[in-house]
Amino acid sequence: MLGSATLTVVAVPSVALAADNLPPLKPLVQDLGTGGKACGTGAERPYVSEAPRLTAVLYDPESDDQPAEGNFVQGDFEAWWKDADGAEQRRTYTSNRAQSGREQAWRMPDDVPPGTVVSWRVRANDGKAVSAWSSEDGGSVCEFIYDDKNPDEPVVSSTDFPEEQSAGRVGEYGTFTVDSASDDVVEYRYSYLGGTYETVSPKERGGPATFRFLPVDSGPETLMVEAIDRSGRSSGTASYRFYVNAGRAPAARWNLADPAGSKSAAAESGPAAQAGTGVTFGAAAPGGTDLKSTASLDGTGHGFLSPGTAATDTRRTFAVGGWVRPAATDAVRTVASQDADGAPGFTLGLRPGSDSAPVWSFRIGGAQVSGGTPETGEWAHVLGLYDAETGLATLYVNGHDVGTPQKATPAEAAGAFQIGRARGAAGYRDRWHGEVGDVRVYDRVVVPEEAAELGARTPELKGHWSLENADGGVSPELHGGAPLKLSDGATIRRNVDDGCALDPDCTPATDYALVGDGDLTLDGTTGHAATDEPVVDTGDSFTIGVVVRLADTEPEHPMTVLSQGGEHADAFKVRYDPASHQWQLVVTGADESGAKETVVGRQESADGGQGAGHRLAVVYDDATDQIKLYVNGYTSADATATFHGAWHSDGGLQVGRGQVDGAWGEYLRGSVDEVHAFSGALDGSDILGLGSGNEPCIC
Repeated sequence: MLGSATLTVVAVPSVALAADNLPPLKPLVQDLGTGGKACGTGAERPYVSEAPRLTAVLYDPESDDQPAEGNFVQGDFEAWWKDADGAEQRRTYTSNRAQSGREQAWRMPDDVPPGTVVSWRVRANDGKAVSAWSSEDGGSVCEFIYDDKNPDEPVVSSTDFPEEQSAGRVGEYGTFTVDSASDDVVEYRYSYLGGTYETVSPKERGGPATFRFLPVDSGPETLMVEAIDRSGRSSGTASYRFYVNAGRAPAARWNLADPAGSKSAAAESGPAAQAGTGVTFGAAAPGGTDLKSTASLDGTGHGFLSPGTAATDTRRTFAVGGWVRPAATDAVRTVASQDADGAPGFTLGLRPGSDSAPVWSFRIGGAQVSGGTPETGEWAHVLGLYDAETGLATLYVNGHDVGTPQKATPAEAAGAFQIGRARGAAGYRDRWHGEVGDVRVYDRVVVPEEAAELGARTPELKGHWSLENADGGVSPELHGGAPLKLSDGATIRRNVDDGCALDPDCTPATDYALVGDGDLTLDGTTGHAATDEPVVDTGDSFTIGVVVRLADTEPEHPMTVLSQGGEHADAFKVRYDPASHQWQLVVTGADESGAKETVVGRQESADGGQGAGHRLAVVYDDATDQIKLYVNGYTSADATATFHGAWHSDGGLQVGRGQVDGAWGEYLRGSVDEVHAFSGALDGSDILGLGSGNEPCIC
């Protein structure tokens, strides 16, 4: 029998206990660790890639005179194997004393032979007594085999993506097979050039494995694969180069840009779609797209289009989408659907959300994905995708995925494809009221980059005022557009030749125009410039840029550099607020005095009439419902906000003043130059080019 102290041998994570003054309980040998792997024997023994670190957590239970946490214990490790001549080799190791409950370890010596079964065990020793070996009292030894050979490099093959050939297409899945000649491979690790690593396991150790690939870009692609054996060793990397073609064109497409009076919509692919009498061709198209016109549906039983046949197999991968502008969002409205028995196989459109506010929606196979905010009179591109490979339904609005993809189990819907209505038990219902254009149906995955391109609207330059000169109190727009009319207190300042170019002793002038040879100087009292009509549609995406320098270091009141609004309020204005030392973008939710304002800003010091001024830009992105203020080409979280209240202002663009309580005020004292206005939201890289004096390239 052991002495008065009792000891326990355990390994991470469990604890095996021995009762005080009694023989130790059976150790839990499966809890011992071999190179980070669980203890095992026979077929369960681990394979390791180097001489392993053997671990155990050793406990000395509480005694009468000392609590367990104050006890110290060390481990006696023992390992043995047979060498090539059949002679037993044995190694032992005693660890340093450590507090009870701590992991203790033995790094095996380097002379452990590869390919040989090595057995080991451990016991606890507190200097007064020892526990039983972990292999005794019904326990078992731990075993391992040291593997010093890397597996063979895998071979990659694919009939969908043949090596060094161009065969696969964007949006269509294909299969790769990987196989290594080594019989101990348990996993393959693979990645595509520039991507993250993923893993796949063969059905049987040493066998081949397959995985699927969805190309998202056309052009050359490189797959890199490593084989991993049961010891964790990896092979060399096999590289497999192949080429991906662009995605297939839509299986069916109707531009809906047919001449006014047409009775049907011609198809770029698929059959023509017959139009009901509630369809009017020649309606307006979304700006910044290739569309020239769209079809207007009146929301009645006659406002629909249909080819009279199915456009897709709803049980297989497909996507459907188009440009839409709702005239009403007060009820369920269907952009597109396909008939099944007394119900649609899918519907794409809008419907009331959980809080009664409308949302865009894609419904298929018992699943619904919703998101985005439909607005009456606002263009949006909506696209629903069902991926049969993943079983997920996804919704894109204006090129951005919205909501949360949902698992769907679609049934067959072999009936006719519908634009503007959905089938119900008692007939068609949920009719679209508004414009529809460029309806497309794909029989493949539309990848995120394609969805973004489909929903993109290229910004268009609406005005560029360089403010280099004025004639009769009018400064021209460079492309013949609406000029800026200058008021009293507003003058164009021109650089004056001081003669210093020919006189080395001359003192150069310091009061040069901000950009180029001239700028607009405003007196801070009445001085401003304005157009007669709106320059941008403030209810849709727009961008406006300007260069400005304040004349004072401590302005006495807020000063507005740009604004555009209605009769009672500014839809937006950009101003300097001396109280917070910020350039601010202020937007309002309605053309009403005292309308709620949303304000974002970036802190900057006032110029005091010195330096190159500040390059400001304001961006409203209707697709994401975000406003951003850029200062000298950069924005930040504090200068960005979500904004849902955009409205269509009818007032002219104002330079140097804004509305305050329904009257003009916040007149700017300083210099203004290089005013640019765009329909559409410029991105950050395009913003950097504003204010340089050159015409920006929006690519």
